[in-house]
Formats: sequence, structure tokens, C-alpha cells
Amino acid sequence: MSRVPVAVSRLRENDSRDAQVNRAVRWLLAQPGGDVLVVTPSSDPGYEGLKQLIKHPRVSHHAWRGHHAGAFDGLRVLYAWPDRKHLNEIWNAEADAIAIIEWNEDVTAEWRTDVNPIQLFAGETIEPQPQQDTELDRLPNGVDAILEHIAAMAAGYSSGLKWNEEDKLKADMMNRPERWVPVTVEQVRAKCRALGMKANDVDTIVDFVQRRKDGRRFNVRSSYRDFQFR
Repeated sequence: MSRVPVAVSRLRENDSRDAQVNRAVRWLLAQPGGDVLVVTPSSDPGYEGLKQLIKHPRVSHHAWRGHHAGAFDGLRVLYAWPDRKHLNEIWNAEADAIAIIEWNEDVTAEWRTDVNPIQLFAGETIEPQPQQDTELDRLPNGVDAILEHIAAMAAGYSSGLKWNEEDKLKADMMNRPERWVPVTVEQVRAKCRALGMKANDVDTIVDFVQRRKDGRRFNVRSSYRDFQFR
């Protein structure tokens, strides 16, 4: 994710959803930048703090449906209760600032690890933690090189991983199962993150690995059915 100022408003015991919303609003309005965009799951923002905010002439409001993160450029964005899919969509957004209102900490846990946002609690603000580069062990059987190739291909497209690269991965996992046996799901996720892949692409690849470990098979188009990475 580009170095956009990002904060997540979170809940602890003896807190309230209204207070959580208001913390996110205050933080976002204190950030420099363009107009404010409020994104909520539905057309009803639900909470008084959001209802008051969207009355302002420089604030617009959209529901999740039919809206995409590419429209965030040059705006200060308040994103309410995003699920995993919607968190992934803001990964490469070029907003002026983004405030997330968390609904479930389990949903945002991995995103928080990757993005390292400011965390807004009642009576406490936790600043981003210093990040240390971690050197990963190379993955065996050529998996390291495969993921590097996939990441390079995906980086060439604004939408990320294409269907043919997905089919190549699935075919290799089917045709060379011994290659992937010693590689864990966690190792693959860490490698994909380190390569700077888009969050959706990381989830896609990790899901393939998990499904094969669960004994699942893939449907692969005929043009790639016999494919193997060398």
C-alpha cells in the first residue's frame, strides 16, 4: 500500500460504536487533503456522527455496492466496517487519507499487520510500529522462482493476476504435487507479501495452496491442463 496516512478506529471494553465512529471522523477531518468521501455498507449510514458528516457540502456518501477504490484518488476517505474483500480493494488507493471503522478485529488483523496503521482507541492513539525487514528463507523446489514470476506478471496489469497465470499455477499444483508438499500456506503468504503483490492476488494464491493441501482438485482450461513450471 502506498504511504497514505491510514488510521483504524477500534473498540475495547466500555466503549461504544458511536464513540468509535466519532474518533474516525475527528481523525480524518484533522488530515490535510481534498473533499471527504464516506463509504458505508448501505445507503443508510446508521450512526449520528456519520449522518451529520455527510450533510456537509464537501462530503459525499456512497454505499459499497457499485463503488470502487479507484475513485478515492485525491480524497479523504472514511470507510465504515469493510470486510476482507473491501479492505483488499483499498490496498493501492491514492487517497489523501483513509480512516477505517473496524467492525471485527479478526477481519482486519492481517490487514493491520501489512498496513501498520494508526490505531484509534478510546483515550489512546497507537502510532504505527517501526517495521523491520525480515529476510525470508527461499522456498524449495523452485516455488520461490514461480512466485517471483507470477508477481512480475501480475505487476504488469492494473487489475493484478490474470486468469492464464492462475491456470498455470493451478495446473502446476495438480501436475507437480510433490513440488508444493513441503511448502506451507504461511510461507507462500509471506513470500507473496514480500514481493509486493496486491492483496487480492495474495489471497487467490494462498487459497489455491490451501485447497490443494485439503485434497481439492482444480478445473483448468484445456490450453494449460498439462502445464508445469520448469
